[in-house]
Amino acid sequence: MDPDDDVCLCFHVSLRKIRGFMERENPPVASLISDCLGAGTGCRWCVPFLRELHRQHVAGPGAGLGPGGEPDLKVSPEQYAKSRLSYHRTGRREIDGQPVDDLAENGPADGGASTK
Repeated sequence: MDPDDDVCLCFHVSLRKIRGFMERENPPVASLISDCLGAGTGCRWCVPFLRELHRQHVAGPGAGLGPGGEPDLKVSPEQYAKSRLSYHRTGRREIDGQPVDDLAENGPADGGASTK
Protein backbone atom coordinates (compact mmCIF):
# COMPACT_ATOMS: atom_id res chain seq x y z
CA MET A 1 0.00 0.00 0.00
CA ASP A 2 1.16 3.52 -0.63
CA PRO A 3 1.29 5.89 2.37
CA ASP A 4 -1.62 7.98 1.09
CA ASP A 5 -3.92 5.00 0.49
CA ASP A 6 -6.77 4.67 2.97
CA VAL A 7 -6.65 1.80 5.45
CA CYS A 8 -9.95 2.84 7.05
CA LEU A 9 -12.21 3.35 4.05
CA CYS A 10 -15.19 4.50 6.15
CA PHE A 11 -13.37 7.51 7.61
CA HIS A 12 -10.64 7.90 4.95
CA VAL A 13 -7.75 7.32 7.36
CA SER A 14 -4.58 6.81 5.36
CA LEU A 15 -1.66 4.53 6.08
CA ARG A 16 0.47 7.66 6.52
CA LYS A 17 -1.87 9.00 9.23
CA ILE A 18 -1.88 5.67 11.04
CA ARG A 19 1.91 5.39 10.88
CA GLY A 20 2.26 8.94 12.22
CA PHE A 21 -0.23 8.28 15.00
CA MET A 22 1.58 5.11 16.09
CA GLU A 23 4.96 6.84 15.97
CA ARG A 24 3.70 9.81 18.00
CA GLU A 25 1.38 8.07 20.48
CA ASN A 26 2.94 4.57 20.65
CA PRO A 27 -0.39 2.91 21.53
CA PRO A 28 0.10 -0.12 23.81
CA VAL A 29 -2.83 -1.96 22.18
CA ALA A 30 -4.12 -1.93 18.62
CA SER A 31 -7.63 -0.85 19.62
CA LEU A 32 -6.27 2.58 20.58
CA ILE A 33 -5.60 3.27 16.90
CA SER A 34 -9.30 4.17 16.83
CA ASP A 35 -8.20 7.45 18.45
CA CYS A 36 -6.70 8.26 15.04
CA LEU A 37 -9.72 9.83 13.34
CA GLY A 38 -12.00 6.94 14.28
CA ALA A 39 -10.10 4.29 12.32
CA GLY A 40 -11.74 0.89 12.72
CA THR A 41 -14.99 2.14 14.23
CA GLY A 42 -17.18 2.15 11.10
CA CYS A 43 -17.83 -1.13 9.27
CA ARG A 44 -14.84 -2.72 11.09
CA TRP A 45 -13.37 -4.21 7.88
CA CYS A 46 -9.99 -2.66 8.65
CA VAL A 47 -9.69 -3.92 12.25
CA PRO A 48 -7.48 -6.95 11.43
CA PHE A 49 -5.32 -4.73 9.24
CA LEU A 50 -4.96 -2.19 12.04
CA ARG A 51 -3.92 -5.04 14.33
CA GLU A 52 -1.29 -6.13 11.80
CA LEU A 53 0.07 -2.58 11.48
CA HIS A 54 0.22 -2.36 15.27
CA ARG A 55 2.02 -5.73 15.46
CA GLN A 56 4.66 -4.46 13.04
CA HIS A 57 4.99 -1.20 14.99
CA VAL A 58 5.46 -3.00 18.31
CA ALA A 59 8.08 -5.30 16.74
CA GLY A 60 10.30 -2.24 16.47
CA PRO A 61 12.13 -0.14 13.88
CA GLY A 62 12.81 -1.96 10.65
CA ALA A 63 10.41 -4.81 11.46
CA GLY A 64 7.63 -3.57 9.18
CA LEU A 65 6.91 -4.73 5.65
CA GLY A 66 7.42 -1.28 4.09
CA PRO A 67 10.48 -0.18 2.11
CA GLY A 68 12.10 1.50 5.11
CA GLY A 69 10.93 -1.15 7.55
CA GLU A 70 7.88 0.91 8.50
CA PRO A 71 4.50 -0.76 9.07
CA ASP A 72 2.82 -1.63 5.77
CA LEU A 73 0.16 -3.85 4.25
CA LYS A 74 1.08 -6.09 1.34
CA VAL A 75 -2.14 -5.62 -0.59
CA SER A 76 -3.00 -3.26 -3.42
CA PRO A 77 -5.58 -0.54 -2.72
CA GLU A 78 -7.73 -2.02 -5.49
CA GLN A 79 -7.69 -5.51 -3.93
CA TYR A 80 -8.34 -4.00 -0.53
CA ALA A 81 -11.41 -1.99 -1.64
CA LYS A 82 -12.81 -4.88 -3.71
CA SER A 83 -12.42 -7.29 -0.80
CA ARG A 84 -14.17 -4.84 1.52
CA LEU A 85 -17.20 -4.83 -0.79
CA SER A 86 -17.24 -8.63 -0.63
CA TYR A 87 -16.99 -8.43 3.18
CA HIS A 88 -20.10 -6.22 3.24
CA ARG A 89 -21.99 -8.83 1.18
CA THR A 90 -20.74 -12.02 2.86
CA GLY A 91 -19.41 -11.02 6.28
CA ARG A 92 -16.14 -12.86 5.51
CA ARG A 93 -12.79 -11.07 5.56
CA GLU A 94 -10.91 -12.52 2.59
CA ILE A 95 -8.57 -11.22 -0.07
CA ASP A 96 -8.37 -13.40 -3.17
CA GLY A 97 -10.07 -16.22 -1.24
CA GLN A 98 -7.47 -16.18 1.53
CA PRO A 99 -8.67 -15.33 5.07
CA VAL A 100 -7.35 -11.94 6.17
CA ASP A 101 -5.74 -13.38 9.30
CA ASP A 102 -3.50 -15.54 7.08
CA LEU A 103 -2.26 -12.45 5.23
CA ALA A 104 -0.44 -10.97 8.21
CA GLU A 105 2.78 -12.88 7.70
CA ASN A 106 2.44 -14.15 4.14
CA GLY A 107 0.79 -11.55 1.94
CA PRO A 108 -1.65 -12.61 -0.82
CA ALA A 109 -1.68 -16.21 -2.05
CA ASP A 110 -0.28 -15.09 -5.42
CA GLY A 111 3.06 -14.40 -3.76
CA GLY A 112 2.60 -10.65 -3.88
CA ALA A 113 2.25 -10.30 -7.65
CA SER A 114 -0.82 -8.12 -7.25
CA THR A 115 0.55 -5.97 -4.43
CA LYS A 116 2.19 -2.58 -4.54
